[in-house]
Amino acid sequence: MQAAPIRATAIPSFTDVLRTVESVLLRGGQRTARRNAWTSVLEDRRRARDRVEAQRALDRFNRLPAVRP
Repeated sequence: MQAAPIRATAIPSFTDVLRTVESVLLRGGQRTARRNAWTSVLEDRRRARDRVEAQRALDRFNRLPAVRP
């Protein structure tokens, strides 16, 4: 007796569901504007982390003893 083939149906992720709802509720331009705004937020956060890292490096450098010839 041969087993019946199993059909695997992928369960959509939460992100997929949100994007589907978004596409139904928002027109293309609004969706693009929201995504651009979120991309800007993420880029601002990245730049802020870079500034903090640079400041910490400068602080460490300034604490080094002066080297005299």
